[in-house]
Amino acid sequence: MHRYLLLTASLLACGGATEPTPSRGAVRVLFVGNSLTYTNDLPRMVQAIALAGGDTFVVKSIAYPNWGLEDHWGSGESTTEIAADRWDVVVMQQGPSSLPESRVDLLTWSRKFGELAHQHHACPAMYMVWPARDYLGSFDAVRDHYAEAADSIDGLFLPAGEAWRSVWALDATYPLYGPDNFHPSPLGTYVAALTIYNGLVDRSPVGNSASVPGVTLTAQQKHDIQGAVWSAVAGTPRRCSIK
Repeated sequence: MHRYLLLTASLLACGGATEPTPSRGAVRVLFVGNSLTYTNDLPRMVQAIALAGGDTFVVKSIAYPNWGLEDHWGSGESTTEIAADRWDVVVMQQGPSSLPESRVDLLTWSRKFGELAHQHHACPAMYMVWPARDYLGSFDAVRDHYAEAADSIDGLFLPAGEAWRSVWALDATYPLYGPDNFHPSPLGTYVAALTIYNGLVDRSPVGNSASVPGVTLTAQQKHDIQGAVWSAVAGTPRRCSIK
């Protein structure tokens, strides 16, 4: 199993014992998910993008292989963390959840987490992922189900999967999938991280200078990708506010 505890940009702490220590004005973001969160260390990439954008994010990730939100609820680890009253945002994801039965599962457990987050003064947010390459036809269902979940919890919709499609509209050869054609490549994680950061702060990412570990982009490519991400994020409903 994988779990990462991430603090401010100057510090990486491993293991579960270290507590977050927010800086003044920091936005405290808890990630609850699975390998689509911990692959390529998405939370740390969000943190680096935030720093380059002039923001301080304190982030922690509770993510285990193949876990859905029901698994997290049953474990109690994430719910205990949320109930500690130290997070401004709770970013949640599970698998693509494109099937009718998985839609019901996503709605059921996101509502439980959303209610808990609101009770403890945190804004819940749904990190929309993407289907495996073999199921590209289910992209719309993934989007619709995650958007419905965000709406049902008065939360934020962070459409990383839609951002992927916007980037592919620029150039269909951009390698957003990793070798297994499901988990993200470093570039795919970068696009997701841009989506999450800019969805949280509601600002365009164009001009963000954060580096992309494992990826070489020209200045024009980076500019175009950032613009494509913003086109996917801009205008998404903002049903709760972040300080």
